Amino acid sequence: MGSVSETVCVTGASGFIGSWLVMRLLERGYMVRATVRDPTNDKKVRHLTELPGAKTHLTLWKADLADEGSFDEAITGCTGVFHVATPMDFESQDPENEVIKPTINGLLSIMKACLKANVRRLVFTSSAGTVNVAAERKPVYDESCWSDTEFCRTAKMTGWMYFVSKTLAEQEAWKFAKENNMDFITIIPVLVVGPFLGSSMPPSLITALSPLTGNEAHYSIIKQVQFVHLDDLCDAHVFLYEHPAAEGRYVCSSHDATIHDVAKLLREKYPEYNIPTKFNNIPDQLDIVSFSSKKLTDMGFQYKHSFEDMFTGAVDTCRERGLLPKPVDNGNTQK
Repeated sequence: MGSVSETVCVTGASGFIGSWLVMRLLERGYMVRATVRDPTNDKKVRHLTELPGAKTHLTLWKADLADEGSFDEAITGCTGVFHVATPMDFESQDPENEVIKPTINGLLSIMKACLKANVRRLVFTSSAGTVNVAAERKPVYDESCWSDTEFCRTAKMTGWMYFVSKTLAEQEAWKFAKENNMDFITIIPVLVVGPFLGSSMPPSLITALSPLTGNEAHYSIIKQVQFVHLDDLCDAHVFLYEHPAAEGRYVCSSHDATIHDVAKLLREKYPEYNIPTKFNNIPDQLDIVSFSSKKLTDMGFQYKHSFEDMFTGAVDTCRERGLLPKPVDNGNTQK
């Protein structure tokens, strides 16, 4: 698998994960069809069209998860599809219709298009939110675990509609894949951190950098959390697409941490920001909660990036883009 002459489709290609994945696929010589909601919006797609190899190996295609069949044209003629697109609106006033239904129906629509086009393998970017959101916490999670959607709907924690949408979509997709004998793989990334190509703050960095920005609503999400570097995640997508023996679900997680570990690293690297040492309603001592990547690493995949790499890459890119608040001048400012 993975011939340089192959044509593959990447959905949600202008996003945080999608755009980096497009870059890595182009570097490997793939012909890439990138779906975006509006190919004419230069501001939203310029970071794709300016990538090395884009002029000869990249085409943009209009598609939207809310429009049944809109991915068919882009997928026809592809040997592989990477379905990355997903609604990420945590503030939705109508989550059932704006987040949950489009996620489920969009994935099933893409799977139908893959069947019609005889796509060899579909790789779906799932989420840790399909695995570990439940009333009872476990010390270790793996591919056999599923989130409790009823608990999410009742507890209504930050991002609950995203957890429900991804869990129900993946469960429906596995049913469809089995019924239709599809070569379907899901990657379960934990919180994705790192440098990025777009011009706006990626949703996962709003969460990961919350101790630096003071976004308290996101502290609970990173209380006991797991991380993966964006580059490692995209490498894992390509690795699993190309590996002939890959099947089923794969957790993609390289580092387990607590909010205190994140705050300590950020304080050490960026002392010019007033990063808290204590967090309301969060104990000073927290157990580590782990996601096991054993299934992925047993196949030969290796993570390349450190915990520090992720955060310095993310913060430095945000600073270049003017996306972070101005530092407080407390005498510690470093250039």
